[in-house]
Amino acid sequence: MPPKPATRLVHAGRRPAEHHGAVNPAIYRASTILKPDLETWREAVKPGSTEYRYGLLATPTSRAFEEAMAELYGVETCVAVSSGLAMVTIALLALTRGGDHILVTDSAYEPTRRFCDGMLARFGVETTYYDPTIGAGIAGLMRPNTRIVFTESPGSLTFEVQDIPAIVEAAHRHGAKVIIDNAWATALRFNPFRHGVDVVLEATSKYVGGHSDVILGVMLANGETARRLHWTAKTLGVCCGPDDLYLAQRGLRTLGVRLDRSEATGLELARWLQKRREVARILYPALPGDPGHALWQRDFSGAAGLFSIVLHPVPPAALDAFFADFKLFGIGVSWGGYESLVITQDLAETRSAVPWTDPGPLIRFYAGLEDPQDLIEDVDAAFRRLTAAC
Repeated sequence: MPPKPATRLVHAGRRPAEHHGAVNPAIYRASTILKPDLETWREAVKPGSTEYRYGLLATPTSRAFEEAMAELYGVETCVAVSSGLAMVTIALLALTRGGDHILVTDSAYEPTRRFCDGMLARFGVETTYYDPTIGAGIAGLMRPNTRIVFTESPGSLTFEVQDIPAIVEAAHRHGAKVIIDNAWATALRFNPFRHGVDVVLEATSKYVGGHSDVILGVMLANGETARRLHWTAKTLGVCCGPDDLYLAQRGLRTLGVRLDRSEATGLELARWLQKRREVARILYPALPGDPGHALWQRDFSGAAGLFSIVLHPVPPAALDAFFADFKLFGIGVSWGGYESLVITQDLAETRSAVPWTDPGPLIRFYAGLEDPQDLIEDVDAAFRRLTAAC
C-alpha cells in the first residue's frame, strides 16, 4: 500500500544518501552550472533533458520541493513559481490565447480578478464571473471559445464551497479545462485531481510555508497541460529563490500537525462566535448549517482554520474600536502561519455576478497555533470595545 499523507509529508523529496546523509536537502544558490565537457553540455541542453544547466530552470533545491509537492498530490509535475499571484497569472496565460473566453468564480482572490480584467483583457481574453454555487449550471455559461473554468473552493473571504465534480463534468463536456485555487484546503484536506480537475494551484506562502516568511506558489498538472505550465513559467523567466524553496520544504514536514491544530482552534473559535449576539452569520463550511456544509462533508476530509463572520450593522467608529487593541490577533492579510490574524473587507464593489448585500461588516479570522481560550478572550475584549462604541 502507498504511504499515508502524513508519511509522505516527512519523506517526499528527501534523499539523504545524495547529500552525505544530511536529513534536509541542501540549499543550492546557483545561477551558472558547469559541465565537464562540450558533449555533456550538448546532452544537457537537448529538449526534454532533466540535467541541470542553469539556475533559472532548475536546481537540486527547486527539484526537491517540486518532487515533494507532486508526490503529495499524486501527479507528474509541480512547477514552483515566485508567488501565489504568479501561479495564477502563469496558469491563465499558459492555457489561453487571444479570442478565448474564461469563466472565473465570483469569489476569486481579488488579484486574480485584477489580472483578468486588466492584463488578460489586453491580450484579448474575455472573462465572465459566475456564481460560485452554480454547480452543473455552469454549462449554461459555456461558449464555443470557453477554454477555462477557474474555481476557488472554498472562497478565501466568503467560503462558498463549489460543486467541483459537477463543474468538471460540464467543463470537460464543452472542451474546457478546470483550474482550482486550493490554498485553503491543501492536499491534506482536498485533492482536486481525484475529482477530475486539470490544474491545481496552491499558494505555498500559506499553510505549507507555515511561518509567514515565504512568498511562493505552485502549479500542479499532468501531461501536456503540465508541459505548457512549465514552458510558460520558464519563458517568462519566473523562478524562486533558493532560501524560499528551502523554507517551504521545511514547512511541508510539519504541515499535517499544524493544519490539525489550526482547524481545531478555528472550530472552537467559530462555535464560540455562533453564540455572540453581535454576529449575524458565520461563513465556515465546517459548521452544520453553513450553505456549503453538505458539499464540504462529501468532498473534503477536514477544514482549515480560516473563516469569516458577518456582524450586524454597526457604526464605523464601533468597527474601528473592535480592531483597536488586539493583543494576539495581528491585523494583516495572508494566513497559514503560526500566528492568528484578523481583517475586514468591503465586498460590495468587488462582486459582480452575485451582489454582496449583507449590511454589516465582514470580518475574517485565521486561527494560528495559540491557545484557543486566549484567542477567545482576545476577541471577547474586542466585542466589549465594539459595544462601548455603539
